[in-house]
Amino acid sequence: MEVTGTPLEGDFESVFDEIRTLGRNGDEEGAIAAATALAERAPNSKVSGRALMLKLGWLHNLGRIDQFPPVLDHAFEILGGLDEYALLGGVHALAAPFALHSSMERCLRHLVQAARYLELVDKPEREAVDAWHNLAVSYSFAGFHGQAMEAAERGYLLGRALGMQTFDHALPEVAVRCAVSLDHRGDQDGCVRMLREVLRTWSRRTNPAELWCAERLYYAYASARLALLGEDVTVERELLATEAPGFELDDLRLLGRASVAIVDGDPAGALARLAGRRVHSYTLGAAEIHRVRALAHQARGELGEALAVNRQTVRLATEVTDTLRDRLVDGTRAQLDHEALRRMVDRYASEALTDPLTGLPNRRHFHRRVTADVDDIRGAALGIIDLDDFKTVNTVHGHSGGDLVLQRLAAVVGRAVRRGDFVARYGGDEFVVVLPDTDLATAQATGERIAAAVLDEDWEALVPGTPVSATVGWAKLSGADDVEEALTTADREMLAKKTIAVATRERR
Repeated sequence: MEVTGTPLEGDFESVFDEIRTLGRNGDEEGAIAAATALAERAPNSKVSGRALMLKLGWLHNLGRIDQFPPVLDHAFEILGGLDEYALLGGVHALAAPFALHSSMERCLRHLVQAARYLELVDKPEREAVDAWHNLAVSYSFAGFHGQAMEAAERGYLLGRALGMQTFDHALPEVAVRCAVSLDHRGDQDGCVRMLREVLRTWSRRTNPAELWCAERLYYAYASARLALLGEDVTVERELLATEAPGFELDDLRLLGRASVAIVDGDPAGALARLAGRRVHSYTLGAAEIHRVRALAHQARGELGEALAVNRQTVRLATEVTDTLRDRLVDGTRAQLDHEALRRMVDRYASEALTDPLTGLPNRRHFHRRVTADVDDIRGAALGIIDLDDFKTVNTVHGHSGGDLVLQRLAAVVGRAVRRGDFVARYGGDEFVVVLPDTDLATAQATGERIAAAVLDEDWEALVPGTPVSATVGWAKLSGADDVEEALTTADREMLAKKTIAVATRERR
C-alpha cells in the first residue's frame, strides 16, 4: 500500500484505517508492511509513533517477539520528548509482553507506566482506545485478569464515546482467558458464569461474525468450552473455522476443534488431535491444553488418567504464583538498594550533578568532587568499572533492558564499596569509584569484590540468557592535577584485563 499524505496528521487517518482493515481481515503481514512504510515516511513524530504502535501489535500477534527491540527503541526515542501520553502508554503496554518472557519485574514496570500515562490523557482520540486495548491484553497475558478486564472496558467505553464501531474495539479474549484460568484452579462454576457472560455481552453489543479474526475465535471458543463443561449452549462452529495467521488463532482452532470432538462423542479423536501439540502460554495459559486433555480422558471413562492430567493442570496454573513470589523478593531487594542509593546522593539536589537513570553522581559531579576535596583525593585509588559486552544486552533486550541493567549495576556497586567511598556514573556503561586513603593492593581486592558481586547478581531474572559481568581497572591518585592521567591509566588497565579474559576464554 502506498503511503501518501501531507504534514497534517488528519490526512493520514485513511491510511491508519487501511492498516487496521488489513489486520482485521487477517492480513497482518500487509498491516506490518504498511505500518513500517508509514513510520518511515511520516511527517512528524506523532504519526510515526502511531504507526510503530500498530506495527508492534501485529508483530506480537504473529509471535515475532524477537523483532521487538529495535522497534521499541525507535518508538521510545521519537516519543521521548513529546507529551503524547496515549502513544507512550500504548508502547509501554506493548513492551510488557516482550519483557514478560524474560522478566516479570520489567513487565510490571511497563504495565504500571502504561496505566500512568493513560490516566494523563485529557482529550482522548483513537490512539487512546488502541492503547487501552494493548494494556488490557498485556495485563491478561501476564495473568492480571482483574486489571485486564477493567482496562478492556475502559477501552470499549472510550471507543463508544468516540463513535467507533463496536466490533473495532471489542475484546472478549480477556474475559475468556480469565474464565479458563478459574477452571484451571478448580472454580468450574466461576468459569461457566464468566463464559456465559462473554456470550451474552458480545452477542448483545455487536455481531460476533464481524469481530476481528482473533476475537471472533475467542468468542467461538467460549461457546465450545461451555459445551465441553456440559452446559446447554450452541457451539459457534462456523466462527471456530475462521482462518487467519497467528499463533493465537492456531492455538484456538486446535483447542476448539478438540473440544468440539469431545462434545460430539469422539474424545479419542480429540486426544489424537492434541497428541504432541503445544500451545503458547499467552493464548489461554499453559494449563489449558492439559485441561482439555483431562476432559477427554474423563469422557472416555479413564478417570485415573483424567486425575493425573488435572494435577498437571493445577500445577501449571499455580506455578505463576510461585514465580510472582520470587519476583516480589527480588523486586523488594532492588527497591531497598535503590533507596540506599538515593539516600547516598540526597545531598546533591541539583539535576546537573546527578545521573537521572541511576541516581548516582554524574561525570560533572565526579570532576567537581575530585577538584574540591583535595585532602580526600590525595592517597586515593581511582577505579573505572566497565560492563563486558554491554552491546549484546541492548541488542537482545532493547535499551529499556539495558537501562535496568545499569540501574541494578549501580546498586550492586553501592553494596560492594565502603561507606565514604565515592561512586559515579561516568558515561554509557562506565562507572568510576574513588577509594580515599587506599593503596592499589586494597583497591584491586575491592575491584575483585565488585566483579564477583556483579557475577553473583541474579541477572537471569532481568535479562535472561545474556550474561552480565564487569571489569575494573585501577590507578593511584596523588592530587587533583593528575585526575586525567589516573583515568587514562585505570582505563588502560581495565582494557588490558578484558583482553586477557577474552584470550583465556578462547584457549579453553
